Amino acid sequence: MTVRFERLERESVNSTSSIQRSVTQASPAAEAVEHPFAVEVVRPGLQLVLEDLGRPGNAALGVSASGTADRRALRAANRAVGNAPGTAGFELAGGGAVLRFTGPTVVAVTGAAADTEIVRSDGPSLPVEHGTATAIEDGEELHLGWVGEGLRTVVAVRGGLDLEPALDSLASDTLAGLGPGDVGGRPLREGDVVPLHGPSAAPYAVDPCPAPSDQLPAPGDTVELRIVLGPRDDWFTDAGVRTLVEQEWTVTPRSDRVGVRLEGAVPLERAVPGELPSEGAVTGAIQVPPDGQPVLFLPDHPLTGGYPIIGAVIDRDLDLAGQLPPGVRIRFRPVAEIRGD
Repeated sequence: MTVRFERLERESVNSTSSIQRSVTQASPAAEAVEHPFAVEVVRPGLQLVLEDLGRPGNAALGVSASGTADRRALRAANRAVGNAPGTAGFELAGGGAVLRFTGPTVVAVTGAAADTEIVRSDGPSLPVEHGTATAIEDGEELHLGWVGEGLRTVVAVRGGLDLEPALDSLASDTLAGLGPGDVGGRPLREGDVVPLHGPSAAPYAVDPCPAPSDQLPAPGDTVELRIVLGPRDDWFTDAGVRTLVEQEWTVTPRSDRVGVRLEGAVPLERAVPGELPSEGAVTGAIQVPPDGQPVLFLPDHPLTGGYPIIGAVIDRDLDLAGQLPPGVRIRFRPVAEIRGD
């Protein structure tokens, strides 16, 4: 069975309000007139995307939930600036981005920590404390350095993003090409301008107490992820299942928002050859291609597949899974007995 993913296009609307609510590429001067509050991407870093908590409940349409890879970080950033918990923000993999702001606002940076500062044209740069609400003025730039621990940094802006949602969400699904405004699920590029609602649109007061930073892994560290075996663990030998939970797996550089590609010294041994009819997959599913090296699905994963799923990471550990940089080693710990014990 062949599964085909097609990009969903929203209807074009020629009204002025629709144009002003799209991510555009134009001169900063023109955008300043159209959008009293906006963010221009001066440098996008390795991968900069727009994400909220996703669009669950659309599997029947062939659309995954998508959403931020670190829900805890997004909620903490929004709480800091006074937004509702699921308000969309910026998710940056690896660091190295520069964002220029039109109009004054308040930002918070959470998730993977990077040296972050506000660069001003008329004064010295100001350091940004991780997880703390920080005021930023018109024309100033937010510079996000490279991360040393974890992978994904989240930036929330007070009032949120003023964009047209796709299926009631501003999440960017990089696999399906589905996302807000004219982005269509793609990563942001240099020159993109994202309009904002403005700080007065935030429903809550700024939180003066920053959330404590999570300890995130660095390359070379070993982390434990809890899993539930199945539904297709019976497609593997007893030795193959034991290899999954007894061997360390290394996160490879080929990982992305679709999945974390793993590599182990011993591939998983199959008991049943070939593929099965395409069946559903969830975020956290551990799918095993023919080479026996697992792929841990992240938010932009395909909804179906014919490779057997040997287990799935529990929901509580999914945020950690979204923060695994290349070089981290993983040990899977089942939360139920392994067959054969």
